[in-house]
Formats: sequence, C-alpha cells, structure tokens
Amino acid sequence: MIKTDILIIGAGPTGLFTVFEAGLLKLKCHLIDALPQAGGQCSEIYPKKPIYDIPAYPEILAGDLTKKLLEQSKQFKPGFTLGERAETIDKQEDDSFIVTTNKGTKHQAPVVAIAGGLGSFEPRKPLIDNISDFEDQGVEYIIKEPELYRHKKVVIAGGGDSALDWSIFLSSVASSVTLIHRRNEFRGALDSVEKVQELKNNGKINLITPAEVTGLIGNHKLNAITYKKADHPDKEMTLETDHFIPLFGLSPKLGPIANWGLDIEKNAIVVNNALDYQTNIPGVFAIGDVNTYPGKLKLILCGFHEATLMCQAAYKIINPGKRLVLKYTTVSGIDGFDGSRKEAPKAVVKKIE
Repeated sequence: MIKTDILIIGAGPTGLFTVFEAGLLKLKCHLIDALPQAGGQCSEIYPKKPIYDIPAYPEILAGDLTKKLLEQSKQFKPGFTLGERAETIDKQEDDSFIVTTNKGTKHQAPVVAIAGGLGSFEPRKPLIDNISDFEDQGVEYIIKEPELYRHKKVVIAGGGDSALDWSIFLSSVASSVTLIHRRNEFRGALDSVEKVQELKNNGKINLITPAEVTGLIGNHKLNAITYKKADHPDKEMTLETDHFIPLFGLSPKLGPIANWGLDIEKNAIVVNNALDYQTNIPGVFAIGDVNTYPGKLKLILCGFHEATLMCQAAYKIINPGKRLVLKYTTVSGIDGFDGSRKEAPKAVVKKIE
C-alpha cells in the first residue's frame, strides 16, 4: 500500500505543479498516470510544440515545460506510479480513500486530486481487422521499454512527433527501422523531419511514403506486415518484422473515473469553483482541463491557479483545526523534505537622504 497526503491522478503540468504547492504546505504527493512518463500531453503528444501563454516565458516548448515543472517539484520528493491507470476508488471508515490501478497497485490518501487533463489517453488504433490478435505479441501502441526492440526489426506507422522521434531513437537500437506514413509530408518538428531524412540517406531508416499498413501476419506472434503504396493501390507488399508500432496519437477519455460517482457534464467533472474545486464527493477534487464550472477556461495557467487553491483546502482536511498562515516564498523561502532550505533574499533597505 502506497500512502501519501495527496494522491494526484494525472502527471501533466497541473498535477506536477500541485506537488510544488503542496510541498510548500509540507504535504507529500504521489502521482498516478497511465502514460509511461510524466508530462501528460506535453511529453507524449507534442513535446516540441511551443507554448506562448506561460507567465514569464514568451515561448517554451511543451517538453521543456515538463522538465522545468519536474525540476521545481523534485525538492519535495513526489512518488510516481507510471504506466498504470487509476481504476477504482473506495472510501474508508476514516474518510481516506484507496485508489487501485488496473495493475492492482493500491494507494491510500485522505485527499484525491484528479488532474487528468482531458482524461486518460487511449491509443488511436489503425483499422486493421486482426490487430487485437497481436497486441502485446508484436503490436505496441506506446513505447515503454526501448530495450525491448534491441536487435529487432521494427515498423513504425505515423507522421507526427512521436513517430519521428521514436524512429530516430530506435535507429540506433533496432536491427532495422521502417517508417511508414500515408503522406510524403510529416507534421512533426522540422529538425526531426530533417534527421529522419538524413538517417534514410545513410541507410539507417527505411522510409516508405505515401503508404498504409493494411494487414498483419503471424501465428500468435507477429511475423510480418502488409502495406500498399498510394501509387500502386492494387499491389499489396509484405515486409517481415518483429514489432509494429502505430503511433497515431492518443484519444482522451474520462475512463474508469467516470464510474466513481462524480457529477459529470459533457465528459468533464463538475466542481465548486466558488470555494476550492472540490467535487460532489468530499475529499475528492478535480483541477485542470478535467473539470468544468461556469466560465471555465482550459488553459495550463488556469490549472496552476486551481491547484494552488485546492492545496489550501487539502491542508485543512489533512490538518483539521490547525491554522494555516499563508507565507510568501519571497519572505519565507522554501523548505524541502530533505531538510535543505532555500533562503529568500533579504530585502535591501536604503536610507533616503
């Protein structure tokens, strides 16, 4: 059983900033995310997409924002359960909650903060009749362990950042990498497109465009894929492979959280924004894009604001009767759980003559 003060469902920007705000109040956090790494959409879907509305940053890449949020929260030593989806929630006699993942990992906390962005992400699967027969038998939708592909033949399908970046990375791991895309143009970052072209020219990547994968071949385990090129639609070709990785993005869904007894409106969780973003279940909050209320704006900076107020309310639940005094970090500094302390700079007083 993993025990913590605040259990955060979702390790995107709002969830990560919650760790920092909770840490200022000496509250420990543990985060659950179905993705294999922290960052949510920012790290999984568009790590190289620039964001323009983060205060103090005229422009910052989504992946870099994730790195900075992780660096900011690191001093408070959050725990992570990654690659697992929050499945069930059970309220205990002491009013705490036990949240169990799809892999059976149990977490207990007096406060649960749902910061799942647009929900749990499910891969968009290509329309191949027998693809479910080969899932985890050669077909993967998310790359969790790159070493799985060492010295293997790999086929990647897709035209975005994930398809490009993983093709580049696995070109130095797999025995062969083939990238198949239905168009000649890619929608990923220009430097990634140029790198793939360079690797193709050097014989490190086999690039097939415009083309689509049409079938999978194997006896319980994948042995080959079939594909058709746009200029020869009547000719089906076969390519031997050990792994087929379709990277067509992720589809956001509320997932099992929709069955937790929460008030739901248009696939979002209704909260009381007049107070603290608490849901209809006392002790369960929803912050960031996953919630809804009158005037809601789905912006990262709004999620940061909601996380701050939620942590203030969480403190009162965890420490009933204890007075909470708001301290500005410019005055009090930051105390980490490791015993270190970052002092706030002393004010400079100058006498006016």
